[in-house]
Amino acid sequence: MKANWAGNVEYSAARYSSPSSLAELQSVVASSDHVHAVGAGHSFSRIADTTGTLISLDRMPRVFSVGSTVRVDAGMRLAKLAALLDASDLALHSMPSLPHITVAGAVTTATHGSGDTCGSLASAVRSLELVTATGDVVTVSGADLAGTVVSLGGLGVIVSVSLEVLPAFQVSQQVWEGVPWETLVSDLDAVFASAYSVSAFVSWPDSVSVWAKSRVGAPPADLSWTGGRPAPGPRHPVPTQSAEHCTQQGGVPGPWHERLPHFRAEFTPSVGAELQTEYFVPRSRAAAALTALSALSP
Repeated sequence: MKANWAGNVEYSAARYSSPSSLAELQSVVASSDHVHAVGAGHSFSRIADTTGTLISLDRMPRVFSVGSTVRVDAGMRLAKLAALLDASDLALHSMPSLPHITVAGAVTTATHGSGDTCGSLASAVRSLELVTATGDVVTVSGADLAGTVVSLGGLGVIVSVSLEVLPAFQVSQQVWEGVPWETLVSDLDAVFASAYSVSAFVSWPDSVSVWAKSRVGAPPADLSWTGGRPAPGPRHPVPTQSAEHCTQQGGVPGPWHERLPHFRAEFTPSVGAELQTEYFVPRSRAAAALTALSALSP
């Protein structure tokens, strides 16, 4: 991998390594002055770059072990993990907007896809196995996990992850269009509490669509109070793009892993050659942050 997914970053590593065993990974890490692991290359910044050794985990042994938690290799793509879990009638409580990224990449960057009542995938981590700078293998769990899960790759190369799982469930997804900008800002808490997982997409300055994902068995989202209306057909978060690449909408129930992400695993997610910038702000400051972004929309 010489560049990231979007093509805006060409990695500057002097050496590229793709170890196929834990012992080989330990040796590579211990013998390198600088090292960083790269997942699916989806980050738009140089967070995964290094002037030393860039490590891919794609050739590492696959791990999938189910008990009270599921233990998986760090380089497994989320789409693969979801399929394995669903075949075992199990589920993750949350999924990012695209299932193409690796498990370690999702948790170590706190990649989003959560709702009011459930955290991002990072909150499901129960233990991490990682190779430290000296080449030692360390397992972190319990209270020691604080500060180690969302570490942006700074503590070592993650080898495996144990995640909390729950029984498989179904989800329906409905896109609501025409939600007034003023309502999103003034009633943000109510909008985001309307379903199990909620995303809002804004075409500046004032066109808002809300993607509401409801667990089957719970009341479906109803955003008619906002003045919004259900989309008459499938939609893409970027209005000019075909919805073919998106997960099924229209309130049709389906497996959790085929509704919680916005994009289907078998297609290129979103637009492809694009840049994104993400900000995490406290919920109490969300309205102010949105207002500031609106002022920058030109």
